[in-house]
Amino acid sequence: MLQSFLNDGSTLSRRAFLSQYAGSLGPLALAYLAAQGTARGEGLGSGAASRVAGGGKAKSVICLFQHGGPSQMDLFDPKTDLTKWHGKPYPGGNLEIHFDKQAGNVLGSPYEFRKYGQCGMELSELLPHTGSIADEITLVRSMTTESVDHESALRLIHSGKFLAGMPSIGSWVVYALGSENANLPAYVVLSDPGGYPVDGDKNWTSGWLPAVYQGTTFRSGGSPVLHLAPPAGSLTAGRRRQLDLLAEFNRAHLERHPENSELTARISNVETAARMQLAVPDVVDLSQETEETKKMYGLDNPKTREYGERCLLARRLVEKGVRFVQIFMKGQPWDTHSKNAESLKGLCGTTDQPSAALVKDLKQRGLLESTIVLWTGEFGRLPVSQGADGRDHNRHGFSLWLAGGGFKGGYIHGATDPFGYKSVEQPVSVHDLHATLLNVLGLDHKQLTYPHEGRDASLTDADVTKARVVAELLA
Repeated sequence: MLQSFLNDGSTLSRRAFLSQYAGSLGPLALAYLAAQGTARGEGLGSGAASRVAGGGKAKSVICLFQHGGPSQMDLFDPKTDLTKWHGKPYPGGNLEIHFDKQAGNVLGSPYEFRKYGQCGMELSELLPHTGSIADEITLVRSMTTESVDHESALRLIHSGKFLAGMPSIGSWVVYALGSENANLPAYVVLSDPGGYPVDGDKNWTSGWLPAVYQGTTFRSGGSPVLHLAPPAGSLTAGRRRQLDLLAEFNRAHLERHPENSELTARISNVETAARMQLAVPDVVDLSQETEETKKMYGLDNPKTREYGERCLLARRLVEKGVRFVQIFMKGQPWDTHSKNAESLKGLCGTTDQPSAALVKDLKQRGLLESTIVLWTGEFGRLPVSQGADGRDHNRHGFSLWLAGGGFKGGYIHGATDPFGYKSVEQPVSVHDLHATLLNVLGLDHKQLTYPHEGRDASLTDADVTKARVVAELLA
């Protein structure tokens, strides 16, 4: 049967023979073994045998990504000098300003800061729910990055590189650690029902790592994965024969082009999709949750329902063994070039309660110790106004928080100058963040490599970036 599809006169290999003569068992077994071997990283570069450092407390990551650059001095980093100098020329010298023709005077925050938790962490009044988990989070106030341009800053925070087409951190983690559930993708992206974020699927690309490690997008709504459910009226036996025939075509082509990682991923994904037909409807069924849990995430409030559903789904996914989950928002909503205060109020009203609920829920289920929650954008904002009431981009200082997975709860790391412009105490680069995340997962960022263009490439490229594990962040 298979030989009739080959027009190059090639003989039947053992693999092709299995695909042709072993019924559905052959292609099923071969696809399954290929997928399992790939998920474990077998034969995938020099880092495959030496990438694990050992001792990592975490085994999964949930990244709540805030596209656009949240304003640190309005949310996480209170500055009395901003209030004192509000409306006056900035006294601190030159600023690096993205839209320099629109730069104004010092812009104070209209929001009060309050102390939360036993640690006394100061957070904006816009973040009362995040305040309720202050003793669980590590607040980094001294983050820095290398670009004030959205696209390159996004590439840096996701892949550690300026250039496009580089593997994302989620892909590196899955390459290193594989999956704990063969019925679900190891790397899942929960997209906004309103649309993709800026840069779209480039935020979760596997780059030049094998394609099997890229993020799989789950949509909101009744059909989270497109084309997963079989067509209405289709018969199981007929669908099985179609999959068998597809496996034969793919295997025959792969025999002639074994270097084609896209095809390897496609073969793996076909069989994963077959298993997902049973696993996905169960994991996305939020009706299984208690009313108390739904209310905690804000599913009873139209303002928080949609983001809350995705945060709750993220918890269900890591509970089922998914390794890396990312939640994105449409466009770049935190890019507050105008109406900064008004925009922040609306965004915090949408995200604050669900984000905090995720940490609380993980903790009460015993999952927080093994799950890292990361809340971050790509950079911060400036202490002066853009136009009447906006803030421009700032790469020299911004804030983010982490919880769980071995990070130190109730801890504030680093500081910016009196206006919140530049990190001046214990600065943490994006590369340091990546190195520390990998370390908590039990991975050595210098040893986790993959051969690319004649060298062993890595996420942090520590010889160039000087990336280091920030031990002060760890419990």
